[in-house]
Amino acid sequence: MAEDPAPHTPVTKELAHRTTETDVFPTRWKRITENRFRFTARWPASHPFFGPVDDRHQDPMMVGETLRQASMVLAHAEFGAPADTHFVMWDLSVHTDPSAMLLAEAAEPVEIDVVCSEIRRRGRGLAGMRTTMEFRRAGRFVARGTGSTGCTSPLAYRRLRSRQLAVMGTPVPLPPGIAPGLAGRSRPEDVVLAPADRPGVWNLRVDTGHPVLFPRPNDHVPGMVLFEAARQAATAASGQRPFLPRAMAVAFDRYAELHSPCRLETELLGEDPDEVGVRVSGVQDGEPVFTATLTSPRTARVRCLT
Repeated sequence: MAEDPAPHTPVTKELAHRTTETDVFPTRWKRITENRFRFTARWPASHPFFGPVDDRHQDPMMVGETLRQASMVLAHAEFGAPADTHFVMWDLSVHTDPSAMLLAEAAEPVEIDVVCSEIRRRGRGLAGMRTTMEFRRAGRFVARGTGSTGCTSPLAYRRLRSRQLAVMGTPVPLPPGIAPGLAGRSRPEDVVLAPADRPGVWNLRVDTGHPVLFPRPNDHVPGMVLFEAARQAATAASGQRPFLPRAMAVAFDRYAELHSPCRLETELLGEDPDEVGVRVSGVQDGEPVFTATLTSPRTARVRCLT
């Protein structure tokens, strides 16, 4: 088959809102129709944070991070969002085939078909949109996902977040994390959970110096940090090793603030012999912050926590 002659545009770290090239997963894209695009991405075999979850599988969280980055690339480059736009993630859901997230296939590029919908304009710029993506590698289905993103101008954001912006950069206490193995991580610095007062509940551990989770100063906890916290809480609550999310869905209610404790409460779902499901709820100052549901295939390496 002849190669598609349509030109590709390279993805820069600035468009993807990352500070280092190694953290950028989409590599290029092209427009197919007015609201349809095709990306190429690469998921590295090793990464300082999104590394393999075991000796066979890549981290399914790369799907959500790739979706997030590609959405911001399109918002800027194709839909007119200025470079200083503030983005807010309203929801994100991902379905993966864990058997296709193989470490042995990491050298193969990932092809992503993207559809943009629910596009809301503000003048010539963008107020928000939904992106829906299907991921394939070597022609095989890997994942699909969708997310809704809102865009806010710097002026409007300053009005909305003036109190938080005034204290941005103030040190955030960093409590000791839970054991990395309980959270499904190998390095203590990547743990985003701290012990709480009862089983199945943890406190969010916010390290604003983490180079991947906080690549630049922020006045709130980024949505992907909360998504990772939900994955770690599901891992710890279920005892599933590894926890390979087949389905992940999160809805955000409000910003998670840096200087107030955020509690993560978990609930094990159902008694499916083939699948383990966990609901994770984030609560801060008595108000809901997010709700996430994650499911993983059961494996022989399940260790229940008491």
